[in-house]
Amino acid sequence: MDSAGHDRIPETALGWHRAGTGAALATVIETWGSAPRQAGSQLAVSGAGEMAGSVSGGCVEGAVVEEALAALGDGRSRVLTFGVSDEEAFAVGLACGGTIRVLVEPVGAGMPEPMLADLVAARAARRPLAYLVNLPDWARRLEAPGSDAGLDARFRADKSGVEGDAFVGIHNPPLRMVIVGAVHVAQSLVGMARACGYDPVIVDPREAFGSAARFPGEEICHDWPDEALATIGLDRRTAVITLTHDPKIDDPAIRAALASDVFYLGCLGSGRTHGKRVARLAEAGYSEAGIARIHAPVGLDIGARSPGEIAVSIIAEVTRVLRRGE
Repeated sequence: MDSAGHDRIPETALGWHRAGTGAALATVIETWGSAPRQAGSQLAVSGAGEMAGSVSGGCVEGAVVEEALAALGDGRSRVLTFGVSDEEAFAVGLACGGTIRVLVEPVGAGMPEPMLADLVAARAARRPLAYLVNLPDWARRLEAPGSDAGLDARFRADKSGVEGDAFVGIHNPPLRMVIVGAVHVAQSLVGMARACGYDPVIVDPREAFGSAARFPGEEICHDWPDEALATIGLDRRTAVITLTHDPKIDDPAIRAALASDVFYLGCLGSGRTHGKRVARLAEAGYSEAGIARIHAPVGLDIGARSPGEIAVSIIAEVTRVLRRGE
């Protein structure tokens, strides 16, 4: 299964269930030591023995599949605990062993189908949701951001796990980075963004800059930034970076980002350039608090000079804002 399919485990389980073959979801809920996959990783198993996803990289998958099929037979959810030996760990590329706990839920008899359908619909609409299971009594619910500060911290950190008696499974939309300006910095930044888990999109109406030859295999949009960002759609899982220094290109993107809830907006340019930018925005009626959302000059101050170093500083600052909210 490709990486895109590997992330569509709830969707796969719902499809198998609705097709009548039955499905169980196995989810890593806790890990200790060197575990092959982190909490929140999932494996779907159909009643016909089909598999999608992974909870261990292979070392305990067989036992989890057996338990998933048993759960489909008796309709009961269960929590499994596995110790991964040093020898098994080495076989899946780890330096040492560890322990994992896996929650196995038959769809329908365990996890309600309507709840799974709501989760799948939210994922399709890029709406973050948390799936919570109270392990002693199997009570389940879905929660959106904004209901609890601790839960919001988990959304920000992409951190599933056990809290008290409950497992909290975080389902965030994929991260996106919209890079406005197909300049040299963008050539370094796009690869770093992809390596850090972002789906990058390059926006530049100048086709000579935003060419497939300069950005092979990348998504490039040649619309003007206001039109491009409206089509892409901006949300709290999106970062916007402007790199052109040209107000005709950067400013429409900045205005679109300020009108959204993107988690990060950064703009390349000197302090003097940013001062002129602030003056234009203030004259256009933007508040001081709104303008303060802009990170400029973009990136952490690490003394970066080359395009590659500037890209490193940008990725570092975006990561800090994403994970710490700073």
